[in-house]
Amino acid sequence: MLEKDPPIEKPASRQNAEKPKRPPWLREMARFEAARWKTAWAQVLNTLVPYLALWVLMVYGLKRGWPYGAVLLLTLPAAGFLVRLFILFHDCCHGSFFPSRRMNTPLGSVAGVLTFTPFAAWRADHNTHHINVGNLDRRGVGDVDTWTVEEYRKASPVARLRYRAYRHPFVLFVLGPIWTFLITFRFFPKNAGRMERWSVLLTDAALAGIVALAWATLGLETYLLVQGPVIFLAGVFGIWLFYVQHQFEGTYWAREGDYDPLKAALQGSSYYRLPRLLQWFSGNIGFHHIHHLRPRIPNYNLEPCQEAFPAQADVKPLTLRESLRCMRLALWDEESRRLIAFRDLAGGRPEPA
Repeated sequence: MLEKDPPIEKPASRQNAEKPKRPPWLREMARFEAARWKTAWAQVLNTLVPYLALWVLMVYGLKRGWPYGAVLLLTLPAAGFLVRLFILFHDCCHGSFFPSRRMNTPLGSVAGVLTFTPFAAWRADHNTHHINVGNLDRRGVGDVDTWTVEEYRKASPVARLRYRAYRHPFVLFVLGPIWTFLITFRFFPKNAGRMERWSVLLTDAALAGIVALAWATLGLETYLLVQGPVIFLAGVFGIWLFYVQHQFEGTYWAREGDYDPLKAALQGSSYYRLPRLLQWFSGNIGFHHIHHLRPRIPNYNLEPCQEAFPAQADVKPLTLRESLRCMRLALWDEESRRLIAFRDLAGGRPEPA
């Protein structure tokens, strides 16, 4: 994470804050939390088997002397299946993929090794993200670092430069996957508990074992030529999905005293409407507003839930073309209540939304 300057003030307790009323339809959504063994296992098969088959085919191609360009073409669908596997991993972190919690943990742990992500450590950070998403006073865990305009103006020149570098698309979406999946996840998160530490150690040990086995059987060069591009492309797509889920025009941020979890889910989490093929590879995670309303809904029930509740159908979808403009957004303006670009600072504040 980028170290913030100046530090954020500690929020007041939520205990005395008046809880917003929960609409009746939110309770009715609970029926979509029912996980299904048949659907879950079908997703395991149609995701893991093709991924491993493509991996083997790429190794075969290298050993048979195929042009590396032809092998690289296979990394595109392989990366897509790896992203989809991460969504299954993500559901397991919420305990929502299988009906049995006992099955979610082992599958999540195996998927975590294949996606280079420690299961328990990531689960802890991600749960914190769900609790605090859209809360300006509780930023910093499991999210994309976002400063307010005032924080940026009060920061030192060095801190500003560091933040601008961090928010540059090349850093976020090219260097970011390498830093996140290959480096950051190899170490303990801040304030990690015993379970989270063990998950990092066991994931690292499993990855070291895979590399050692591949080195002894396939050769280290072959392993790197196959796994490297796949994890990189999957990381680029995965970080982009994570970014656009909360960094878009019209998103929601509020201070602790004004924070509304319902608005944070519906307004602060995007309804990312992707083409059907990309929606399939991304495991329906584009219905992210539904996911934040009901995190226990498995990925295969998100679209049916969206279709069943007209109140949510009114949420404006974010198209693929529109999402590309989100890359320029970098600062939250508390007066206009919107994300703005660095260049907007020179022209004064935008009009309130």
